[in-house]
Amino acid sequence: MSKLDYSKISSNIELFARQIVEGFITGKHKSPYHGFSVEFAEHRGYNPGETTKHIDWKLYGRTDKLFVKRYEEETNLRCQLIIDASSSMYYPKIKEPTLEEPNKLLFSIYASAVMMNLLKRQRDAVGLSIFTDKLEVHTSSKTTERHHRILYGELDKLLSLKESEGRLTESSYALDQISGLLHKRSLIIIFTDFIHPYRSVDEQFEVYKHLKHNKHEVVLFYLNEQITEQKLEFDNTPYEFVDLESGEELKLNPSTYKEKYRKQIKEHLNALKLKCFEYKIDFIEVDINKGFDTILNAYLLKRRKVF
Repeated sequence: MSKLDYSKISSNIELFARQIVEGFITGKHKSPYHGFSVEFAEHRGYNPGETTKHIDWKLYGRTDKLFVKRYEEETNLRCQLIIDASSSMYYPKIKEPTLEEPNKLLFSIYASAVMMNLLKRQRDAVGLSIFTDKLEVHTSSKTTERHHRILYGELDKLLSLKESEGRLTESSYALDQISGLLHKRSLIIIFTDFIHPYRSVDEQFEVYKHLKHNKHEVVLFYLNEQITEQKLEFDNTPYEFVDLESGEELKLNPSTYKEKYRKQIKEHLNALKLKCFEYKIDFIEVDINKGFDTILNAYLLKRRKVF
């Protein structure tokens, strides 16, 4: 959403997610999403030829359309939310990150909670995976209330985890493990900044061959902080920069290197987009300071197109 006053929204992850999704749905009631399975999560359209015993005839009387009653265990989709929790995701370095001033990890946690709420409304199964230099957390996708409690608990634990240096990104090993654990075709949503101090873009994308070979659909949310991380907007004075993953330090005046840096960032971004196009992966660039509408819109468009 456009710039929200998050101070007026609950800091409880689950309640926050519910408020964001309800606001988003309300804002979409006259959009192309009208009729999409959000308001009527307890129904699905009737498919000619299937049994008529579950048709909601009262709803048919009101709408002149056939809908089938759906039950708690039914699901249209299995979605695996994957969070990169490596050290670089703690950028920007903020003593106490908040929703008004987030780092990439905090944004990922709340974005995942928002997605979980929307998936729950649609009776879609959701699982959660968290990785650093190894797979830290993995749950299978389910729809039950108890399962959602577990997922919110994992997000709370990640939110309270103190930053420590040296949690390198190692998406290749983690995503390969996750792919092996997903036994049914799923929509895989990844929140990452795609920063790895020791692997090229080509090397990092090798694992995506495995995901696509197993018929998974992948949405990659590429997280960044536009002002300093993308544009290198700093005062014209020397700074000491520290690589959050490797710990390497560098002293320089960013103004001197701004033009060259922006060119390299653009080249890196183009390389990511090209690889995603090659592997048929949805690539969504996300500014962590601009709310969650980009996340929700991308998911709904993908869901309608594929499932």
